[in-house]
Amino acid sequence: MTLKQSNAWMAMPKNKWAPMLLLLFSLSTVMVVFMRATSDSCDTSSVSSTKHFGAEVNQRQAQIHSTVPLGNAAPSPLEFMKSKLVLMVSHELSLSGGPLLLMELAFLLRGVGSDVVWITNQKPEEPNEVIYSLENKMLDRGVQVLPANGEKAIDTALKADLVILNTAVAGKWLDPVLKEKVPQVLPKVLWWIHEMRGHYFKKEYVKHLPFVAGAMIDSHVTAELWKNRTRERLGIKMPDTYVVHLGNSKELMEIAENSIAKRVLREHVRESLGVRNDDLLFAIINSILSSLIVTTDACLIWLCVSRGKGQDLFLRSFHESLKLIQEKKLQVPKLHALVVGSDMNAHTTLEIELRKFAVEKKIQDRVHFINKTLTVAPYLASIDVLVQNSQGRGECFGRITIEAMAFHLPVLGTTAGGTKEIMVNGTTGLLHPVGKEGVTPLANNIVKLATHVERRLTMGKKGYDRVKEMFLEHHMAHRIALALKEVLQKAKRQLK
Repeated sequence: MTLKQSNAWMAMPKNKWAPMLLLLFSLSTVMVVFMRATSDSCDTSSVSSTKHFGAEVNQRQAQIHSTVPLGNAAPSPLEFMKSKLVLMVSHELSLSGGPLLLMELAFLLRGVGSDVVWITNQKPEEPNEVIYSLENKMLDRGVQVLPANGEKAIDTALKADLVILNTAVAGKWLDPVLKEKVPQVLPKVLWWIHEMRGHYFKKEYVKHLPFVAGAMIDSHVTAELWKNRTRERLGIKMPDTYVVHLGNSKELMEIAENSIAKRVLREHVRESLGVRNDDLLFAIINSILSSLIVTTDACLIWLCVSRGKGQDLFLRSFHESLKLIQEKKLQVPKLHALVVGSDMNAHTTLEIELRKFAVEKKIQDRVHFINKTLTVAPYLASIDVLVQNSQGRGECFGRITIEAMAFHLPVLGTTAGGTKEIMVNGTTGLLHPVGKEGVTPLANNIVKLATHVERRLTMGKKGYDRVKEMFLEHHMAHRIALALKEVLQKAKRQLK
């Protein structure tokens, strides 16, 4: 027997397509399954400690400013960017977290009248549908797209009020393109870093980092990691660093707060999966695709299976939770596991292993795979609990976590990375350790939420309240605005 490979939208009756398309048409490209734990990706007991964290680091050599939201009194805190020329340099253009997040910022800046120019440093030689689609999306929104090399790129960098380098790898654009003009551009560079994995801490990527106007990082734990690693491994000092927690888009919040839309989405997704309305659906929403690693200046790329998102450990925990329920003879609804981020056209080694495990454990009727998708809203509307099981250092931030919380979902997350800055353990969800040591605790947490309906609902409500308080688009825009203002002021002083 083979596992179900489902796509809920394919099963939707034609007479229901129109209202659903209207609801989802405005979803931005940022809502992509395998970006959510941007790139690769700590100890703050809660996000309320961010002020203290910033104050501590300000007393040390590397300043890390905690840009805490001050509300949304103004229509847009980015209004001061009107007519400013902003050059954005992304190491790639793909359906992954870094590029899509930079695109979202590009659209926010276009919305207040900024002139935005986009450069992608690394492109495949052959035509690419994703790149073509995303570039056209930017052109439609008034973002100019330039080649990575040439006089126009150099001229734009010199004229720009602000240059945003996106991800550590984007640093490889500076020397080959700008050459002797690099020192003229560095004072107005804001370097937006999302990575946590060790192979990104290379001097060839970030040797210019100490000389830029500032670095912007998505979580305090990642900012601290970069401060320590650059000093210890590379012998360089981080510039002033701005911690900017992300926020949910207005489009996603509109669906999350529309009870009719959520009910319709829930019904159709569950119907396509063969999951009843009163069954409990635990989901992990990440890519299980092979990851791309750039290995040389010639852009030689190899594919390797990434287990960093923890889908394999999640299925082990899910199986163990079923055994616990059976052994203890607990009365609970039927449990299902949903793995979102598959690829029907190219099954990876990891996905094959996941399917094999489910068959061996005879739980294939409870495990469902959903193809990679740009619209996570239908699946967030259809599930009962999100499992954020990222391994190693965890997520730099983990945007899928705040998206799930917007849908009133409790989260079962690992005690690593930015997840601890989003969740409040025991209030908005439950945390468990990374690695094999976390398999049994996660299984126990699955059972806890399966057996306590009220606790599940209360945690979901608390998570939603936390999103409304801290993780909306205007919160993110305000945090970014504070960083941009300081960087512009520094650039103005240094370039006089």
